[in-house]
Amino acid sequence: MTVSKEYTNYSSRRKIKNYARKVCSTKTLKKRLPILEWLPKYNLSFLLQDVLAGTTVGLTAISQGIAYAVIAGLSPEYGLYASLTAGFVYIIFGSCKFVTVGPTAIVSTMTGKYVAGFSPDFAILAAFLSGVIILSMGIFNLGFLVEFISMPVIKGFTTAAALQIMASQLKSLFGLTGAAGSYFAESVYNFVKNIKSATLWDPVLGFITIAILLLLKKIGEGCKRTDGLVKQIRWFISLARNAVIVVVGMAVAYVIKITMDSEPLALVGDIGSGLPSIGPPPFSTVFNNQTYSFLDMLQTLGPKSISLPLVIVIESVAIAKAFSEDGRVDATQEMIALGLCNIIGSFAKSMPITGAFSRAALNYASGVQTQAGGITNCLLIIVALTIFTSTFYYIPKACLAGLIIVAMFSIMDNKIFLKLWKASKKEFVVLIITVIVCLCVGLEYGIVTGVAVEALMLLFKQSRPIIDVKILKNDTGEITLIPLPEVLSYCAAEHLRRLLLKVSTRLDTNSVTVIDGANLKSMDSSVAANILSVIEDYEKRGCHMWLLNFNNDIKHMCTVVNQNISGKFVNAPNVLDLTVAFRKEV
Repeated sequence: MTVSKEYTNYSSRRKIKNYARKVCSTKTLKKRLPILEWLPKYNLSFLLQDVLAGTTVGLTAISQGIAYAVIAGLSPEYGLYASLTAGFVYIIFGSCKFVTVGPTAIVSTMTGKYVAGFSPDFAILAAFLSGVIILSMGIFNLGFLVEFISMPVIKGFTTAAALQIMASQLKSLFGLTGAAGSYFAESVYNFVKNIKSATLWDPVLGFITIAILLLLKKIGEGCKRTDGLVKQIRWFISLARNAVIVVVGMAVAYVIKITMDSEPLALVGDIGSGLPSIGPPPFSTVFNNQTYSFLDMLQTLGPKSISLPLVIVIESVAIAKAFSEDGRVDATQEMIALGLCNIIGSFAKSMPITGAFSRAALNYASGVQTQAGGITNCLLIIVALTIFTSTFYYIPKACLAGLIIVAMFSIMDNKIFLKLWKASKKEFVVLIITVIVCLCVGLEYGIVTGVAVEALMLLFKQSRPIIDVKILKNDTGEITLIPLPEVLSYCAAEHLRRLLLKVSTRLDTNSVTVIDGANLKSMDSSVAANILSVIEDYEKRGCHMWLLNFNNDIKHMCTVVNQNISGKFVNAPNVLDLTVAFRKEV
């Protein structure tokens, strides 16, 4: 007994040592700090390409950051704060060189839903709490949870989010009065209700913005940075089209104000200047002369906000998969990086952030070589916050609305509806249900509903396994053969029982039925109990049932459920060869 205890202690110590050696290895360190992998290999050619890519992405990040902060109901500078701090953190911990982090339309929409009508402190706390949850998921290797959200659910969610965001921009696009609306149906209703308050200048500028963005995108198609000078210019202008349109919009607004001595366009207005102040995230705040404790702030955010970190992970991992080589991505490392981005960012007034698809696409098209491309991006944001904040006053809201609407087209996959209709009606139903619930009830409810519907479909499929009944004949008679599938879970127990009883009604006295378990790898005790009860029913009818080629683990489970069944197990390479033996037994 002493030897056994000593051996157990030795084995435990050895496992702990092996685990510690693995955790503290150079390989693990490089895996968790990707900068140690690419920085030693850095060279001048990488620098030039990273600076070009970072400049292109930075111009877009500034305009999108301002736009997405407005979507979240925050002052525009908070969108820039988010891209700034998180960008530096991702350079160190990010695993995909193409991904750039910052506010996105979907995350901003969800953030605005939880913090609308309150101070920015609630959005900053949401970033901190989201980061804590995501980092915890990464530390405990819970990246596999993302795999439970299927492609139809993700596509349905992104499509509904895009439609909801576009609908919410109708107010700014037409210069309407009144609220924009938190849901798609509400936004459309408010648009129709307030359409008479539409102005002239805002929709004109908004639709011109949309047309120019689409034209610039078309101009850049087929052009590469390695082509001739003219095509290179077209390529760069196309990539930087968001920044170009914002600059042009500011110029138009300024000229109109100077010439007309008025502001017929709705403008972004004054935004905070300078870099964000560094300090801990707000665990209490004062808003409208009312003090909110940490618990009060949690109650304001509500339990539904738990879906926010899930959406953050889904967006970033999906983007990393789309742009990484051979589609492989370390979901755990992405969670660690995103968690740290949100936590550290909350110390510099950042709203919740995640990976941005449009900026990742720009990085990819610009030929970024390493995560260092994010440095130039962050430096441009610093310049924007310290030097050019006064010029942001003249950004027309209609321009931002047009920019956001065009950006939503890129995340919508309209072809997926027809593809799933032709390929899988089941997945098409999941897609439609997800879209409808997202639009009518809320984005977080849409994800949960889509996952739940798919889980129910999966359980129903598991409860109705395909089992073909075969009749094998030879000179001595016939055998009813029932081959079982690889897995029989508890939910299939009654289905199998009904099938076996249905077969028994067509059998003659002294007939033989064989349940073939050659393919069976897993079976629940509920299924075993039902099979045993059917065997007893067969014997009462004067029929016989045998269990063929069951593996030892399943045999053991069946005998534990009922010891009398042990004599029913047989093994044979060929079912027909057993016919004579069965007849003799009968």
